[in-house]
Amino acid sequence: MGFDTMMPTIHTWNVNVTMLKLRQLIYFLLIVTSYQIHAGNSVASVTLDNDYFVNSDDGYTSGLYLAVYEKGSLDNESVLPQPSFLVTPLLWSMPSKGVDEAINAYNIGQSMFTPSDITRTVPDANDIPYSAIIALTNSYILSSRNHADVVSTTVGVVGPAALGKQSQNAIHSILGSEAPKGWDAQLRNEAVFQFGRGRVWRSWSSELDDYDLLTTAKANLGTLQSSVSSNVIVRYGRDLRHSFASVLLMDTRTSNPIAVDGEWYLYLGVQAQYVFNQIYTDGNTYRDSASVDYDHTFIGLNYGLTYSWGRSALTFAVNHSDLFQSESEQYRNDTRYGTLTYSWSM
Repeated sequence: MGFDTMMPTIHTWNVNVTMLKLRQLIYFLLIVTSYQIHAGNSVASVTLDNDYFVNSDDGYTSGLYLAVYEKGSLDNESVLPQPSFLVTPLLWSMPSKGVDEAINAYNIGQSMFTPSDITRTVPDANDIPYSAIIALTNSYILSSRNHADVVSTTVGVVGPAALGKQSQNAIHSILGSEAPKGWDAQLRNEAVFQFGRGRVWRSWSSELDDYDLLTTAKANLGTLQSSVSSNVIVRYGRDLRHSFASVLLMDTRTSNPIAVDGEWYLYLGVQAQYVFNQIYTDGNTYRDSASVDYDHTFIGLNYGLTYSWGRSALTFAVNHSDLFQSESEQYRNDTRYGTLTYSWSM
């Protein structure tokens, strides 16, 4: 058998090995989280982020996230889920009274970032470096009538161990597009972490509960990202009061805003954020690596539609994390992507 005829077999084998490694990692993390999740009030979701949805293939190029949630509400006389040890560092800051509902969510995901020109074996030093992250996030939400609080902890790894090169090559092979050439220059292996604390207020709602205005405040600290941010979100739809807390899961990519219990709504949000550090632009924390200059102040836009029926719900949205990046024209164009979430009750 000639070398040319062996190549498709070798390439298919590499794709299969990559998928096997990812499945084994996901199964392991699901087993770990399953000890905290009870099937009675559980929800699962899959979120796919991809710049292909907005006709692009650079910057934040792809993300795939699997999440499971345990919910409890005093209105339904159910037991409120308890937080896990992962979020204990910030539990002291959570409210102890006036809580109507609690959500304990686990999210396992892989994120990939690439520069604008993926045909270069030596990437442009002024563009975002190649990187991939695999991480587990635990978020714990306590909700009352007009506001909700969240604490979150993320632990993961950036670098070749996150299998970004193999995953993106597999995706491009399935789509029949050219494989990126510069993954050998990606960030080196490094363990990463992030702690988060946030709140959303349901600042105003109409008498018919078909319009509302949400405001959020959030702070993150860690080697993955350290930042402070605030959102203003307008929603229009049906029976909005049950789902406003879900916007707290956006920035960890656990879920997009999602409708529940027969709701549907359209939403439009504007976000202001200041980033102190983020690994996919600043590079490795403890060693020299590729990095890119950027304006640390961000003004972002996100909008979408979500609809729920029966035990399922679906969201499609577009997120543009920076509209006015002054430091880098390339970077401003690299922060826009489309995203899809499907959730179902178990």
